[in-house]
Amino acid sequence: MASKVIIENNAYHDSVTLMSLSSKINSYEGVEQAVVSMATQMNKDLLENIGLLTEEAQAATENDLIIALLADSDERVEEVIDLIHTELSSNKSKKGKGKNQSAKTVNSALNAMPEANMAIISVPGEYAAREARQALKKGMHVMLFSDNVTIEDEKALKEMGKENDLFVMGPDCGTAIINNAGLCFANKVSEGGIGLVAASGTGLQEVTVQIDRLGYGITQAIGTGGRDLHESIGGIMMLQGLKALEKDENTKVITLISKPPAPSVQEKILKEVKECKKPVVVCFLDGDAQAVEAAGAAFSPTLIDAARKSVSLLDSDAKVDTELAEEITRWVETEKAKLSEDQQDIRGLFCGGTLTSEALSIIRSAGEQVKSNVAKKSEEKITDIAKSSGHTLLDMGDDDFTKGKPHPMIEPSLRNERIIQEANDPSTAVLLLDFELGYGSHEDPAGVTLEALQTAKVQAKQAGRYLPVVAYICGTSKDKQDYQQQQKKLQSVGVFVADSNEMATRIAVMLANKEVN
Repeated sequence: MASKVIIENNAYHDSVTLMSLSSKINSYEGVEQAVVSMATQMNKDLLENIGLLTEEAQAATENDLIIALLADSDERVEEVIDLIHTELSSNKSKKGKGKNQSAKTVNSALNAMPEANMAIISVPGEYAAREARQALKKGMHVMLFSDNVTIEDEKALKEMGKENDLFVMGPDCGTAIINNAGLCFANKVSEGGIGLVAASGTGLQEVTVQIDRLGYGITQAIGTGGRDLHESIGGIMMLQGLKALEKDENTKVITLISKPPAPSVQEKILKEVKECKKPVVVCFLDGDAQAVEAAGAAFSPTLIDAARKSVSLLDSDAKVDTELAEEITRWVETEKAKLSEDQQDIRGLFCGGTLTSEALSIIRSAGEQVKSNVAKKSEEKITDIAKSSGHTLLDMGDDDFTKGKPHPMIEPSLRNERIIQEANDPSTAVLLLDFELGYGSHEDPAGVTLEALQTAKVQAKQAGRYLPVVAYICGTSKDKQDYQQQQKKLQSVGVFVADSNEMATRIAVMLANKEVN
């Protein structure tokens, strides 16, 4: 084996680009290990774990780029390093076409685009707050994709934004649709009369996708970052988004999405909801329906229900079907008949964190005990993410799984090994999966999972078992990955593709020999 580690000083590239490139390079023939990343401490730890941490790499700063390779020959190492440089140069070239120009600071970006009024920031967390502050001082709205920003900095930035009537979406904000432009991880959806504010990325994706599928559209989809409704932040951006959408002439219905807020924050938000002159739908997963309805809003326990209620408030004549189709029930009964008595457990392997939480809520509401790495209740918290027991739902985009690796929305093949592991467990009754389409996501998420699904089914059959797989594709017909093609690929290996995450979960519960009303 041959190896090489290169440090390129002050050569910053955004994390999404580098994670995608690392994943691509690791799939090349002859490559044993490949790391293309900024020199953060976490990435240095990764290099140490695979035996590629050099003294030069240890001394590198977070502004420096690391390229580390372990391959079957010196020639292959040099060939792949040349390819990495070509890919990185190509990405810069693409970003430099037309009106877009490469810029290393907010000030240099504004010099190139003086008319810009929003900055999307994806730099190491140590520097993110500083860059966001500079953008706010220049009168720009901020979408802060970066994570590892302190909660103190987050509050200060959001208070600064509020004082200047500017949005600070984030930190760790992965999804927004502003003026019909999808930012970071977002789907291509129609324009319409529904405005949304969400403290969850895939939650926002799911509701906007379902609104689009119902034949309606959105005005704005504002992300706040997951910590906005924590007590220490106080829902600053959700409140600001609510007020902005109330003033917007094109927005006729407002929809709020989050996991349960801190009680004091919920009280503040519902106070504003009560005073809002437009109809409001509130989807706080596992939230307080009575408190929401007392504020005059419509409460939604699930994401698709939030989309349906939003559409119904926008258009009272809209046709919204909430029943499981008869052919689905027949399919479930047929599949159940093929399962053994020992197959009782749902094994959910998710890319989307909010979709994981929604599935957890649905299974719990069916009276079932369930474990997850994103559970808030101590009795539902999984003790060992490497081993499932009983009904188990894993958010594979959580830090436990993504340390030193790309997010599974960028590289869904990362869960393929776990798919086969769960298939080999005699207690597994059904695999429950999600696939996210849209901007930022993998170009063919279903395609890179097919081989693992085929292997899982074959191995289960060889062990004398049958293995149903239920999936949900969060996407629209307008997304670049082509929803219909993604659906056909999954169906070609016997996967049942549900119309929503809620439906997929309900079907999984029924397959595990239970019923959901």
